[in-house]
Amino acid sequence: MPVLQNTLYVTRDGAYLFKDGEAVAVKLDGKVLIRVPFINLESVVTFGWNIGFSPELAGACAERGVAISFHNAHGAFQAAVHAYPTGNVLLRRIQYRKADDPDASLAIAKRCVQAKIANQRTLVRRAAREQADATIAEGLTRTANLLDNRLRTVEAASDVASLRGHEGEAAAAYFDSFNALVTHPDKSLRLKGRSRRPPLDPINAVLSFLYTMLAHDCRAACASVGLDPQVGFYHADRPGRAGLALDLMEELRPVLADRATLSLFNRRQLDARSFKTFDNGAILLTDEARKTVLQVWQERKQEELRHPILEENIPIGLLPRVQAQLLARHLRGDHESYLPYLWR
Repeated sequence: MPVLQNTLYVTRDGAYLFKDGEAVAVKLDGKVLIRVPFINLESVVTFGWNIGFSPELAGACAERGVAISFHNAHGAFQAAVHAYPTGNVLLRRIQYRKADDPDASLAIAKRCVQAKIANQRTLVRRAAREQADATIAEGLTRTANLLDNRLRTVEAASDVASLRGHEGEAAAAYFDSFNALVTHPDKSLRLKGRSRRPPLDPINAVLSFLYTMLAHDCRAACASVGLDPQVGFYHADRPGRAGLALDLMEELRPVLADRATLSLFNRRQLDARSFKTFDNGAILLTDEARKTVLQVWQERKQEELRHPILEENIPIGLLPRVQAQLLARHLRGDHESYLPYLWR
């Protein structure tokens, strides 16, 4: 089992990253702020409009398998630096053939979507059990039952297009009930329908930010086991889109990002002052709030859970790597079908 290593987040505009011996160093205004040894590092993620790095660092990170992702100050992905693909080229050839086979592609896509809906149902059911208000609990139970029904329609989907329709209906029901999961007393901190580019309320701002973090982890996980992150089964090919990473993150959204988002609001770690509004209606995290979110995200990844397939405890942050390995095993023929992660 791989060890969960650290991610270095750089959020200061004007920062410069460079190689300092066997470490990544971050300098600002001529002063070195931090040094992180390569041996303890899995990836580097930057946020800002003016963050630079040395070519020597890019080469050293690629050589050591340390992924670097660049995002603007709002968290939108811009670019990544990585090495040539690793792993067996035969595995990627199988991946491409499966992706071009409608039946094989649909079978994998179904598992991803089913696990996403099942994990959303688990989150809603947990909230219903813990809800003191009987009316709210009843509404959450209805949502969970609706998600149950969507699981059956997903299994009957005849192609990926219809699968997307069923998944969309499940997502609409899930997010319609999302506000019932939020206990923060400030009613301005509520979901106003799912909005992405740009997010139009505080909850969407946090969800979109954490989904970006999860996509980074899934992209790195796919590459680490020799899969091509760009070629997916559920998400269609599109230039610049890591389709397989997005496939993989579907089942993990409720477990990692959605639950972390709810914790940030329900534990009062974020409030109305944590967000700023722009002329186009976009609502985004302040710099300080973004640091809080990143800290909670790292802590969440350190928590352990029992993996039902491996039958052992692992840090939650290793879920993308484990699921990428299970997908690779399916593609090689070791498992009859892809075994997604089902949250208990």
